Amino acid sequence: MSRLTIKVNGQEVHGNSRESLLTQLESAGIQPEYQCRNGMCGACRCKLKSGAVDQQDAMAFVGSNEILACRSTPKANVDIEFDYQLTYIATKEAM
Repeated sequence: MSRLTIKVNGQEVHGNSRESLLTQLESAGIQPEYQCRNGMCGACRCKLKSGAVDQQDAMAFVGSNEILACRSTPKANVDIEFDYQLTYIATKEAM
């Protein structure tokens, strides 16, 4: 599946099954916290409320139903939640 829906903290954006969640959220103008982009720090940790992802190996701890946005690629529509207020920026697509 190439086109899918990513629901993040209640907001829906269009996504794909080829890029990491972090990259796709940034392209949609959503700015989750991150520090490393390779699964070492755990700053992009979020809850997977529904859906399925392919998560690559990472050093950061993730608990039950948690994923790292930088290391996870959605396999189907997903609903994720960050435990903090996200920053949103305007994108060319939104203009």
